[in-house]
Amino acid sequence: MTGGTAAGAAVRRAAVLGSPVAHSLSPVLHRAAYAAMGLDSWTYDAIECREDGLAALLDGLGPEWAGLSLTMPLKRVALDLADSVSDLAVAVGGANTIVLRDGRRHADNTDVHGIETALTEAGLKAPQSALVLGGGATAASALAALARLGTAEAVLAARSPERAAGAAEVGERFGLAVRVVALDRVTAHLPAELVVSTLPGRAADAFAGPVAASGAALFDVVYAPWPTVLAAAVERAGGTVVGGFAMLLHQAVRQVALMTGREDVPVAAMRAAGEAELARRA
Repeated sequence: MTGGTAAGAAVRRAAVLGSPVAHSLSPVLHRAAYAAMGLDSWTYDAIECREDGLAALLDGLGPEWAGLSLTMPLKRVALDLADSVSDLAVAVGGANTIVLRDGRRHADNTDVHGIETALTEAGLKAPQSALVLGGGATAASALAALARLGTAEAVLAARSPERAAGAAEVGERFGLAVRVVALDRVTAHLPAELVVSTLPGRAADAFAGPVAASGAALFDVVYAPWPTVLAAAVERAGGTVVGGFAMLLHQAVRQVALMTGREDVPVAAMRAAGEAELARRA
């Protein structure tokens, strides 16, 4: 499944599914990869799809389909609709990737890889303590990534600690000691070496001052608009800041490798295309 540039090369299709999905940066990243890899017969689209529509959509895909990227709210239901699931996706409790090959659907998770690589790239290779804001699927992937990087313990701060129990269990499954607290108790758990915000939009604005003053490094999963109030505050205080674009980029790099079967994925070309698109939207 490597595609090609020869005349008459078979068309290969891929897409990102989710709801809402029109804002997704994935088409820009994947198309940039195909162009740089000479995969002229490959296409990548964005398709609106809700949980109750995923099964029918999958059943209707033809042999030209190579893979799918999945965003919310499809990451959990995808596990039940795949023929095989990677150990990582099972452990995290969600798949953001379906590779279609030989009539079978293989579900995988590249979010954890994206977070690991983004943090490592920024020099945050093994934070000893972490404070994670939010208790959803992205928080679960962040806890898994931190555990794989060697972090020993983390505090998980969520609006509803009861709902965050699933994410905490994921971290513990990877050997991380996780303590769940209410989000309004964040300041009591600073300083930490690394703060990870998986909160949407401006939900983390209220914590900008305390986090910046604590001297913690920050990984904020938001990538637009950027910088967030939280990221700007930490940056002004001289702290290390990693934005959500780095995670998005590296999870997409891994998806391209899985879907094409090739490892020569052009990270620089994908990064440049994504940054240019974000600048255009801003």
